[in-house]
Amino acid sequence: MQKYQDIRNIAVIAHVDHGKTTLVDALLKQTHTFRENQEEMNIDRIMDSNDLEREKGITILSKNTSVMYKNTKINIIDTPGHADFGGEVERVLNMADGALLIVDAAEGPLSQTKFVLKRALDYGLKVILVVNKIDRKDARTKEVIMDTENLFLSLADDPELLDFPIIYAIGREGKTFYKMPDSLEEIGDTSPLFETILKAIPSAVKNEDKPFQMLVSSFEKNEYLGRLSVGRINQGKINKNDTISLVRPSNEVIGNFKIEKMYVNEGISKVETDSAGSGEVVYLAGISAIEIGQTLTSTDSQVALPNIEVSEPTLKASFGPNTSIYARDESKYLTSRELKERLFQEAETNLGLKVEDDPEDSIRVLVSGRGELHLAILIEKLRREGYAMEVGKPEVILKTIDGKVCEPFNELIILSPEEYMGTITSELGKRKAEMQDMQTDGKGGIKMTYKISERNALGLRSVLMTETKGTISLNFLFLGYELKQPETNKTRNGVLIASESGKALSFGLDLAQKRGITFIEPTAGVYEGQIVGFRPMIGDLEINICKGKQLTNMRSSGNDDSIMLAPPVKYSIEESLDFINSDELIDVTPKQIRLRKKQLSKVDRIRSERKQKVS
Repeated sequence: MQKYQDIRNIAVIAHVDHGKTTLVDALLKQTHTFRENQEEMNIDRIMDSNDLEREKGITILSKNTSVMYKNTKINIIDTPGHADFGGEVERVLNMADGALLIVDAAEGPLSQTKFVLKRALDYGLKVILVVNKIDRKDARTKEVIMDTENLFLSLADDPELLDFPIIYAIGREGKTFYKMPDSLEEIGDTSPLFETILKAIPSAVKNEDKPFQMLVSSFEKNEYLGRLSVGRINQGKINKNDTISLVRPSNEVIGNFKIEKMYVNEGISKVETDSAGSGEVVYLAGISAIEIGQTLTSTDSQVALPNIEVSEPTLKASFGPNTSIYARDESKYLTSRELKERLFQEAETNLGLKVEDDPEDSIRVLVSGRGELHLAILIEKLRREGYAMEVGKPEVILKTIDGKVCEPFNELIILSPEEYMGTITSELGKRKAEMQDMQTDGKGGIKMTYKISERNALGLRSVLMTETKGTISLNFLFLGYELKQPETNKTRNGVLIASESGKALSFGLDLAQKRGITFIEPTAGVYEGQIVGFRPMIGDLEINICKGKQLTNMRSSGNDDSIMLAPPVKYSIEESLDFINSDELIDVTPKQIRLRKKQLSKVDRIRSERKQKVS
């Protein structure tokens, strides 16, 4: 293991797509963390290690790494930039002494920039502003710095935190500068950023002579060692085979445990060590039944550190076992027990998630999260692990405050070409959104800020993405709970429902496409009650897409060759959550994502509708 004289702990925070992970790549590669012939030297977004992150191009989980610079170990915590994964940011900021705030030189500070900066300032972290992507054609560096300075003024309570250094960067080229370069072709590297880190971020090594104390910020599962407790040593030292105490935030001692193994970060790898001191980020094996937010202490000073505060979920959906006829053939885990166990297990590490039994159905659970993307990523993750499930329409979590019903409100920032301004304002007007600000960049782009209730924002992303041909960027920031608004009239058009089970045939699909848009390709298996298409009018329609042409002496089977079918529309999980109504479910298996009615038979649907009318 490399020796070092000092430690700096920094969190990399930013809005989604502002270049955090790309900049971390440059820090890793330019400090010779990897050999020249190692595979990582040719990989982009090294820290986005799981498949979902690489496919979606976003960071979902916070991750730790380290680099060595001038005999100083710099522990780097890469955090997500999407608001739905804010719990990951809140969970790990206590491990840092400073933060790199990355801001896009064209887009400037957006909603999640405000959220992560507020959290960093609440922890008293020293911030270095990194204005990234200064090579963009639409870069407006001076205005972005002014906007960020105004953001600091509005958020910081401590005047000392208002004095922050600024670094200019082209992250994808690994260039950083103390001042704006005269030419973008100027040679540069990450040295200015590293020097600023050493100068501006305080040392993490302090209180080494005090009793050991560490807050558990996360844990990882190891096939051989069980759970590894992850955290930053707040004070003192720890050695392998030491006995330490596990303490709840209430100072209740859970028990004493022996440290079997210890690891620290060296690059993107974990390296075993026999001792670690104040300021180091460590992984400890030997502590069973541990939870995030608990404190590890020396046995003679059992005092807990403050618990991790995480914003509450605002959206909930019902999860249950998959009852479709294809679930058994397409999945590994089918039962309600297996699904519940996995969801409760996920809630232990995913602090933005809340899982509880559904009071209306004993075999189902209510899963609460930060937003539709948060729930969609969870569903996709379980699906890839082999789980089948049925998911209901997401509902906003309401609260009663001072005897009045309140709902969550968000700040919505929209970046769009100016030509779609009318479309956007019209849609948001229907959803009772209040415009707070509107700015044009003089280059055909527009930035609009709205205040909107989360209930009225459901499904907004997919609607605007469709109407603006995918050119729009939507960013939400949770503002708090306010009085519930009146219901808006958001009536969705009807759907095409399969009336028979079997295989879809071209003849039946051709008939269906004359009545709407279909979701099914020929020869795909369907079952009664499955949603197979979307109508251009209100009201559902049952249709038999398994129907073939009746063959007679006058009609031959060869005439089907003339049928020309439009490609089926395929919804992602997030789009499906937007699309379904309260009487519908998403049928999820590892192989397929289908939509269905809760009641599969027509008779049961009619009975259910009558019961609702009576009640």
